[in-house]
Amino acid sequence: MIKRGKTNLMQYVAFGLLAAAALAIGQTFMGGLTNGWETDFETTIIELDEVISGGVPRDGIPPIDRPVFDDVKSVRRLSDKSPVISLTIDGDSRAYPLEVMTRHEIVNDVVGELPVAVTFCPLCNSAIVFDRRVDGKALRFGVSGNLRFSDLVMWDDATESWWQQLTGEAIVGDYAGRKLDMASSQLISFGLFRARYPQGKVLRGPLGLYGNNPYRGYDSSPAPFLFAGKLDERLPAMARVLAAEIDGTAAAYPFDLLRRRPVIIDNIAGRDIVALWQGGAVSALDEAVIDVSRDVGMALMFERRLDTGETLTFNFDDGGYMDEETGSRWNFFGEAIDGPLAGAKLRQLHAFPHFWFAWAAFYPDTALYGIEANVTSAQ
Repeated sequence: MIKRGKTNLMQYVAFGLLAAAALAIGQTFMGGLTNGWETDFETTIIELDEVISGGVPRDGIPPIDRPVFDDVKSVRRLSDKSPVISLTIDGDSRAYPLEVMTRHEIVNDVVGELPVAVTFCPLCNSAIVFDRRVDGKALRFGVSGNLRFSDLVMWDDATESWWQQLTGEAIVGDYAGRKLDMASSQLISFGLFRARYPQGKVLRGPLGLYGNNPYRGYDSSPAPFLFAGKLDERLPAMARVLAAEIDGTAAAYPFDLLRRRPVIIDNIAGRDIVALWQGGAVSALDEAVIDVSRDVGMALMFERRLDTGETLTFNFDDGGYMDEETGSRWNFFGEAIDGPLAGAKLRQLHAFPHFWFAWAAFYPDTALYGIEANVTSAQ
């Protein structure tokens, strides 16, 4: 339902710069955030005072509109454990290193002839790729300079509507209530991308100098930066989860649990799913130099029902992933690589790693695998 928003907002400075002082900054009038915008602020699906300034102007964090790529075989600047967003459409495989994405947050690209917006919100650890077409028109997305529940608020060049990065939904403006389609992608290690896609391409950042983490220590902080929503204390705020919304049902799987149980079998909204975990990817939000950060691993989710109608049950052993029904071996990408089902492929679901606080803020009714609810207000 479309409703009118409130008019008072909070402002703050960027993470890591005068953070303590920023916490004391009071609310300011909405005019400070609406000046210079042609957005229809009367059309909104949120309360406008949930949006706060990120301390930078529109596109002050510059998105990449003309991406340049290197052949994967020529890339030496990344280690095997460097985290990248992996995207393949119609045989066109591309990697978007998080060392670049932390400084640009959005890449407007065309992959396999599909216009996409590759997005990463460092404060929420949310890496999602969207089809950037609305009503057949390819939009250009930028960084509004604003946040909601610590998550990046994007804007489009057609109507200057504001869009929530974590959900892909327009929250303010002419497009309010519209939702972008997601494209299947993975947040994986560069080494895994290079092995899986030997003909792939790797994004080269336009600034020249990357590899350092501007959010040093953020993912081990006790609380998210300037988060004014509700904290769900079933997990620590900054815990990583593999999370998905399927047919209106939201579910999340803690990375700490997946590390101990690299295969989790479950059912979400009537769909039989499997969540897979594998080590070998470092955090982009830990040490000052990304490549020496701690290994946080990778996780993907697949539907267990094959095109033939057979539903598989998976286990993990030292050899990797195996189905109980045929004894076939499977890789991390949901592909059978040995055994009676060799060549079969599971359907990947739109499930992505996030910090728990961010996912729970947008999906408060999330079923958290094996853990009871306890929700409190953030201070």
